[in-house]
Amino acid sequence: MIYVTGDCHGNFRRFQLEYFPEQAGMTKNDVVIIAGDFGGVWFGDSRDDETLDWLESLPFTVAFVDGNHENFDALAACLTEEWHSGKIQCIRPHVLHLMRGQVYELEGYRFFTMGGAKSHDIEDGILEPDAPDFERRLTMLQRKPRARYRINHISWWAQELPSDEEYTEARRSLDTVGWQVDYIITHCAPTSIALMGSRRNEADRLTDFLQEVRERSKYHYWLFGHYHDNRAIDEKHILLWEQIVQIC
Repeated sequence: MIYVTGDCHGNFRRFQLEYFPEQAGMTKNDVVIIAGDFGGVWFGDSRDDETLDWLESLPFTVAFVDGNHENFDALAACLTEEWHSGKIQCIRPHVLHLMRGQVYELEGYRFFTMGGAKSHDIEDGILEPDAPDFERRLTMLQRKPRARYRINHISWWAQELPSDEEYTEARRSLDTVGWQVDYIITHCAPTSIALMGSRRNEADRLTDFLQEVRERSKYHYWLFGHYHDNRAIDEKHILLWEQIVQIC
């Protein structure tokens, strides 16, 4: 069985038995995929251990594509290996990072994954911790009601958007399967769907690439997170947040 859910931001209460009773019949061969903003590798040190150990104790495998709110420095330190024909980073034996631009073979279906997204909660800027005016700017923003800012390498990472190499790998992976997959799992949406949402949403290189994927690929369903809502956009595109849905 494979399930998909949306952004967790380090809060995995939805996986408690009382909220997800289906797990009673699941094994480690079954997978729940988080569509970005996993947040379980946030501090990059022992402070993450309790959460990660709890996720490992669940009866199923937890897998995630990365979102824009991840500690990419910590993820970069994890070893890369192969799993079901695609690359992963193994955070725990059954807590897996599904890397960008991969095609996996699961339960007889093909899954294409492409994590990442552009942060929209940074209108007040990205602060540099080593800047001479860091403390002054931070104090000012902390006093500002509803300030929207991030701190570089503490709560924001430039790697939230894919690199040239990751786009190249994504196209190469899709070329290998003739741009035909069963499921696409991403954090953000293709441009045509992203612009249907909040007026804060803008097109960027990643949404434009996903638009290319939408136009060139043959697929059954596309599931994504990022926009903090649960709804079917149309018969093929599903936006997820707290809901956990079974897809196969």
